[in-house]
Amino acid sequence: MGTKEDIRRKARSDYVYRRMMQSTIAAAHGVSEATVGRWKKAAKEAGDDWDKARTAHVIAGEGVEVVVSSVVEDFMIQAQAILDEIKDGEHTTQQKVTMLVQLSDAMTKMAGSAKRFAPKVSELGVAQDVMAKLLEFVRENFPQHAATILEIIEPFGEHLAGIYSS
Repeated sequence: MGTKEDIRRKARSDYVYRRMMQSTIAAAHGVSEATVGRWKKAAKEAGDDWDKARTAHVIAGEGVEVVVSSVVEDFMIQAQAILDEIKDGEHTTQQKVTMLVQLSDAMTKMAGSAKRFAPKVSELGVAQDVMAKLLEFVRENFPQHAATILEIIEPFGEHLAGIYSS
């Protein structure tokens, strides 16, 4: 087993790139789930949001449009359920108006967030994709340097996450 820093870095990699749950990561690396949670929280406070990096990695694989479309679709399904509740539920006119205003506000915010969120995450996703392709290239063409490049790429990934998250 490596140093605590090596384990933390591997835990981050498992979370971001393999989409493992914190409990699975903890079991795999012989630490508590609370420890993984503390590492994740400390990284976020230091500018490395594991969740943003994970989302960026997913988007790099699936494309921004697919992910944003999926989120908006899920939101619209929920919005329809709320509209059905407003229509069929036992609410006063004032409650219905309040619910409609809140739903309208949420929809406006959702649309704005989708527009703002996509470019930053897309940039990070592209950067992570380039790093993955570099690692693959080195493994195929310069296998003697694979361990070294991996040693550099993992902390550099954290560095990029901080740049593109701010």
